[in-house]
Amino acid sequence: MMKALIVWAIALGVLAYGGAKFYLHSKVSEAMDTVVLMMSPFARVDYDGVASTMTGELTVEGVTIRIEGFRDEIRIDRIGIDTPSFFALLDLSDMMKMQGDSMPEYFGFLVEGLHMPVDADYYQEIYNFTVQSLGVDDAEQAAIECTGRYGFSPRALAALGYKEQVISMSMTFRDQPSKYLLEMALNIDDMWDLDASISLDGDMMTELSKGTRYRPKLSAMRLVFTDRSLKQRVTKYCGQRGLSPEEVLTAQMDAFRYSGTSSGIEFDEYLLDPYREFLEGKSTLVVTAQPTKPVAFSQIDLYKPSDVPALLNLAAIAR
Repeated sequence: MMKALIVWAIALGVLAYGGAKFYLHSKVSEAMDTVVLMMSPFARVDYDGVASTMTGELTVEGVTIRIEGFRDEIRIDRIGIDTPSFFALLDLSDMMKMQGDSMPEYFGFLVEGLHMPVDADYYQEIYNFTVQSLGVDDAEQAAIECTGRYGFSPRALAALGYKEQVISMSMTFRDQPSKYLLEMALNIDDMWDLDASISLDGDMMTELSKGTRYRPKLSAMRLVFTDRSLKQRVTKYCGQRGLSPEEVLTAQMDAFRYSGTSSGIEFDEYLLDPYREFLEGKSTLVVTAQPTKPVAFSQIDLYKPSDVPALLNLAAIAR
């Protein structure tokens, strides 16, 4: 008798799980079909199906996007959301409304295997638009082009040995007392990894519900940048473009300074010296910010660029 009860309990559990999974996948498929219809004037979107796991992931698999006016396609292995468990997925409507207790311990978004061929026609268009929007006319200079100061051109990526860029990313929000965390992982195959942890001031639900009035305040930040062969490729390609090792290092430092000034920050020696060590042989660069009190991102541009590192208490270490 007891054995029969156990068998029936297991069978009912499996049926309940299967039914819940079928319901969840049906709802997501309906939503995806609506998205596909809405995007039809601009792009054709196809996908293989919907998948979910007991660990709380819900993804759309095998996505292909063909943008109107372009020949080449964008492929994504899978894209979706991440929650603590399958049961959190069953309350998606409340979760997306961000209503009090309906929120799980964390929620996040993920993209795995976004494939973009370096010779894709849309990638060339993106690069051209970037250069034009920056208003620069020196993008073809050897020291600038081979170090990717304004982003790597399709020609530069091919010369660096890449046939396609394969990008994966995850972004997770975690609520904590009086603050919330944004954790992000970004990877480009055979290029670099970035792991970021950003602590923001305030209650997550209250802050995110402000919409356009949302003004995030930085409490702390930690960025871990790891080279996965890009430095070696850049050094080799810059040498092929006629630059000496010293000129390559100078060009890379100039590109780093530009990344700061374009964001309203003039890097000081506490960032420049570790970055030089990173270029000269270390594989990882760790950048931290520890402001004495939370700083609103919208207020940073009110300060002189040379004062921002002290305002944010920026520091770095190469290892």
